[in-house]
Amino acid sequence: MQLNDYYQRFGISEEIIRQVMNRALAKGGDYCDLFFQHKITDHIGLEDSDVNRAYSNVDMGVGIRVLKGFQTGFSFTESLNLESMKQAADTAAVIANSPASTSIENMKAHDVANYYPIQKNWETIGVDDKIPYLQRLNEKVFAQDTRIIKSTISFMNQSSYILFVNSDGRITFDEQPMGQISVSCIAEQNGEREQNSHSLSGRYDIDYFTEEKLDYLAKELVDRTVNLFDAQKPPAGELEVILAAGSSGILLHEAIGHGMEADFNRKNISIFSDKINKLVAKDFVSIVDDGTIPQMRGSINVDDEGNDTEKTVMIENGVLRSYLHDRMSSQHYQVKPTGSGRRQSFRHAPLPRMRNTYMLPGPHEYDEIIRSVKKGIIAETFTNGQVNIGGGDFTFYVKSGYMIEDGKIVTPIKDINMIGNGPEVLANITMVGNDLKMAEGGWTCGKDGQSVPVSMGLPTVKVSKITVGGQN
Repeated sequence: MQLNDYYQRFGISEEIIRQVMNRALAKGGDYCDLFFQHKITDHIGLEDSDVNRAYSNVDMGVGIRVLKGFQTGFSFTESLNLESMKQAADTAAVIANSPASTSIENMKAHDVANYYPIQKNWETIGVDDKIPYLQRLNEKVFAQDTRIIKSTISFMNQSSYILFVNSDGRITFDEQPMGQISVSCIAEQNGEREQNSHSLSGRYDIDYFTEEKLDYLAKELVDRTVNLFDAQKPPAGELEVILAAGSSGILLHEAIGHGMEADFNRKNISIFSDKINKLVAKDFVSIVDDGTIPQMRGSINVDDEGNDTEKTVMIENGVLRSYLHDRMSSQHYQVKPTGSGRRQSFRHAPLPRMRNTYMLPGPHEYDEIIRSVKKGIIAETFTNGQVNIGGGDFTFYVKSGYMIEDGKIVTPIKDINMIGNGPEVLANITMVGNDLKMAEGGWTCGKDGQSVPVSMGLPTVKVSKITVGGQN
């Protein structure tokens, strides 16, 4: 799609944009931007072998932001007629109170990379095309194990078209696809029931969800679920903890990644506020936030402030090198934006946010890491958790994992809490595997009332001690 296609989609022109911007800057704002979005989301669900829900949601509007120094005026409208946009611009403009002094530069479209090319637009795929995927996945789940008594499946797809224009004259536009299949099941054995869930999600079209992917999803889900029948709780107390490769990266995301977002540091909330260019981990620990991984759920071609996305090295060989910056924080720190300004929709102002956060592979072999543990656990799948951004203290719920004794994996474990501190965990990482794996599920990150799609990853990582809430 070209720029004119986006103008037609939103029923606007450069002249209309200039009129709205002039209103937004009329009270003396230093800068303004307009974020247009048209988002189409489809859901279809299957439960007890029957399709029981199907619906679509269409959302369209524009968010208007005005900056005066480090103050923000923001408004939005769902109506894209000129008068409604001018009224929203008037609301955003009140952050300033002086004669207009900022002029609008010549507008020019900025070329961006494409990290999620697709062959089939989701808008061309009907409900009848999706139902067979749900039915086949349902059959595969029940075929895995006779103990499965219930399966619930949902299929979500989304196309989001965004057009961004600012008073510096920069124009960017992007079509952002998303596809996701989620499945949960309940298994029963001797009157005892266990439940689990799994999903595959990314910036894919329908051809990603092949028969092999459905087979994998069903097997992974059922294996995780029935394994819980043999699981126990580990002893409570401080234990060596191995974070399994893949979705254990949620701990990295929550307990460490949020502390790297520049707004928390600009406001001196984060414990990392005074740690730039200081050693915060062992020299084999490097952590990045990367928006450029092809078709990964958290990848973006361009951020919601019109900045190119990138691979941002936050921790390099143990040294904290960079925060995640949006426009405002980059001006405060006098560095370039990292392409991390993200927003949930046109109804929200952008914030520094993570994209795909992961630790780079280290020098250790998986078997070597397991053998090094005298008594500890492998934390494999996580569900919910809570983090205090300021101090970095966290509590995470571990759905499943394994006990390790004398360098050997012995028994499965389930339903435990891990309690610790992000910066301390970072400092206590003693081994990093060479087996980096990215999470494949539908992770969503919440911050200040906004949710955005993200992903994370981790190689196998050994932490010398974390408090585990098991049984005495």
